[in-house]
Amino acid sequence: MRHENKEQSVLHIFIDADACPVKREVYRVAKRCGLNVTLVANSWMRIPNETWLSLEVVDSGADVADDWIVEHVQADDIVVTADILLAARCIKKDARAISPSGKPFTEDSIGQTVAVRDLLAELRGEGLITGGPAPLKASDRSLFLQQLDDVIQSIRRTQRSRPTPPKDS
Repeated sequence: MRHENKEQSVLHIFIDADACPVKREVYRVAKRCGLNVTLVANSWMRIPNETWLSLEVVDSGADVADDWIVEHVQADDIVVTADILLAARCIKKDARAISPSGKPFTEDSIGQTVAVRDLLAELRGEGLITGGPAPLKASDRSLFLQQLDDVIQSIRRTQRSRPTPPKDS
């Protein structure tokens, strides 16, 4: 669902939705900023009835939702995910990615982030560390909202600075 406006395309946010704790925050920002949002999940979930909001239910299975997002994401789209490998795949398509805790995944940082992820997975596999990420705190939600706003503004500045294509006569 891509809507174009005369000045710039409407930004699109994809949410890796099955375990995303910041969906409501994304809804508020999207409504305020006039963005489209697609939640991608392995099962149906209740979402607000809004024209700019859609739910894509995909089959269960490893990486099915990730593959759907990567197939549909475009340059300057925003992906909200805690999945580092999904973020890396989206960055390769010139999309932006943010974790629910507010950490931006960037072209400069993603290589190191993937390496740390792999190391931690190996240590967990050997039983040297246990547990997962800490629960999201209010400060994480605040950081997420700030990062999301920063990314939206950055994309809009970039879009405004691009030359407009010539109109057909």
